[in-house]
Amino acid sequence: MKINGLLKLTLLDFPGHTACTVFFGGCNFRCPFCHNATLVRGEGENITEEEFFKFLSKRQGLLDGVCITGGEPLLQRDIADFMRKIKEMGFEVKLDTNGSFPEKLKELCSAGLVDYVAMDIKSSLEGYSRAAGVSVNIEK
Repeated sequence: MKINGLLKLTLLDFPGHTACTVFFGGCNFRCPFCHNATLVRGEGENITEEEFFKFLSKRQGLLDGVCITGGEPLLQRDIADFMRKIKEMGFEVKLDTNGSFPEKLKELCSAGLVDYVAMDIKSSLEGYSRAAGVSVNIEK
């Protein structure tokens, strides 16, 4: 898991919840307007899972949820285990995704690991690949 940032409190990112936001590095898109371009390159802080969960354990009873964002967090191989640990601690999970991994998203939702999904729609279908900066299979 490549955690490149942590916002310890947000009142905006997870509607109706107090939450923290964890940022994962890496993205399969190269949107020219990306506001998290450093994360796309995997730059930023280097936070271990152990550090993150130590922080989160201190926020039990204070925060309602965790926002998982990036980059594209579904690139993380162990994202399901990460979400499961968060859920086991009693937090709700919000996932921000570009929607390019629909099978993985469906699997996570079906397993009850995601409470809220925010999908970033980049453009009309006709201009999608241009907006994403890479060739995108819009059939997905």
